[in-house]
Amino acid sequence: MKEKDFLMIPGPTPVPESVLLAIAKHPIGHRSKEFSKIFMSATEKLQWLAQTKNEVYIYTASGTGAMEGAISNLINPGDKVLSLVIGVFGQRFADVAKIYGADTTILKAEPGKAIQAEDLKEALKKDTYKYVTITHSETSTGTANDIYKLIPIIKEHGALVILDAVTSLGCMPLEMDALGIDVVVSGSQKGFMLPPGLSFIYVSADALKAKENCKTPSYYFCWNQARKALKDSTTPWTPNVSFIVGLELALNKMQEEGLEKIYSRHARLRDTLRAGLRDLGLKLLCADKDASCAITAIYPPENISVPDIRKTIKEDWGITVANGQKELQDKIFRMGHLGFVSDRDILMGLASLEKTLVKLGHKIPVKDCV
Repeated sequence: MKEKDFLMIPGPTPVPESVLLAIAKHPIGHRSKEFSKIFMSATEKLQWLAQTKNEVYIYTASGTGAMEGAISNLINPGDKVLSLVIGVFGQRFADVAKIYGADTTILKAEPGKAIQAEDLKEALKKDTYKYVTITHSETSTGTANDIYKLIPIIKEHGALVILDAVTSLGCMPLEMDALGIDVVVSGSQKGFMLPPGLSFIYVSADALKAKENCKTPSYYFCWNQARKALKDSTTPWTPNVSFIVGLELALNKMQEEGLEKIYSRHARLRDTLRAGLRDLGLKLLCADKDASCAITAIYPPENISVPDIRKTIKEDWGITVANGQKELQDKIFRMGHLGFVSDRDILMGLASLEKTLVKLGHKIPVKDCV
């Protein structure tokens, strides 16, 4: 039954039916008072979600669009940038910075490892960096950087912090103002319980000041255009009206649940999944202390391939899990547990995976009864 298919990938993620119905309604005019009211309500709730008074700009784009929008408004050719890389998307930030002419240095951890505070301190001693890009939750590995340890170190150095929160915002604690983060980027198809199509760029006063000295040309993602439009309670360009209507409803639901319950739910789902996977005799890519609340990366059993696992669980149980990316393709599979996901979904996913592995010849370890 195709309509019972379930996504357990890092994005897109499941969407509540009420949000889908809101999106499906006939669109309203994007320059109408009705839309402006919804748009500003969504904007204020986005500020609540990131615990900030800073401005946030909504774009009709992917998370990668927001990453480029952050870089293009700040980087002048030759600016020194330190990119903290723990996977594909940390590397993507570095690559975008290089395209815009940044003098980019990479501090890299092996897959499944997070950036360590001592390594960051040593890297910052070697040069004077204007910006540091950092991934909060690395989608490709299910590893999370401890931003509450790392960002104060960066701020002490004097660099501006550009944070990729695409799979962490709405899933893991993130206090933009308390941490002094200068730019936060995220996307709708992750913790926001929406389809792909919207991205968000949060901008601090220091980042706006840096924008004044940026000579790099920008048009669609130009913060000046977004700021001017925001004062009139609208967007500079035609937005995805229907998705912003859905966004406002999804954020209402998040406020009803409350931040602490959102965070505790995601942590519980992560821990339940990781415990269940270990009971199935599976090895996980990263240690518990570095595990993201949004994604878990898993090694397949010996002599069973990732493509076979993905094919079988999809055909037999209607569940989609993700492959690894780049050098981890076919070496790991990833299960998402972010956004509109419940305890029942995790238990369903574990049971379906157990049946899949048994069918493919894996012997489940027998636990001693006490």
